[in-house]
Amino acid sequence: MEYSFNMFNKMAAAGLIMSLDNFLKELSAPPVVLCIGSDLAIGDSLGPITGTMLGQKSSGGGIFVYGTLKKPITAKEVKYLNDFLKETHPDSKVIAVDAAVGEAGDIGLIKIANKSLRPGLGANKRLSQVGDVSIMGIVAEKSVFNYSLLNLTRLNLVYRMADIISDALSSYVGGKNYFAKISQPKAS
Repeated sequence: MEYSFNMFNKMAAAGLIMSLDNFLKELSAPPVVLCIGSDLAIGDSLGPITGTMLGQKSSGGGIFVYGTLKKPITAKEVKYLNDFLKETHPDSKVIAVDAAVGEAGDIGLIKIANKSLRPGLGANKRLSQVGDVSIMGIVAEKSVFNYSLLNLTRLNLVYRMADIISDALSSYVGGKNYFAKISQPKAS
């Protein structure tokens, strides 16, 4: 199942939160957020900007965020991260965030799906899938020159999408109050 929200819709963050509630029912551990991308191309920086914003909005909030502007996680590193995440966070669902290319009319859409994503697909790379839930921001039109288009993407577009996604993730995890639930003794 997949939902799309236009970044210019004031209810986009609320829609993302409701989708996450629908996709991630009855979690036993807080989800892990994997923000994929590079700070070397504006269009590819959606993941690291989202990760940085999420870290600031949920400082000490008990959410694990991988991929920030300071320590980006590129598509090439995903194959190593799958094993790492399974070992380090065995009970957690992974929410993968990445930039994507699409039709000209889709630029500005934030898509959330109850499935993994394949990073680097817009650049014709064949890499491992990652995540249990995927959040993709359409930042440029799909073309044979995808990488050059990612360099021509407007920073304001990427920044606004990252703000919406990080708001939604921060509100979702904060609303679940995982650490209060985890610290309570289990009834026997």
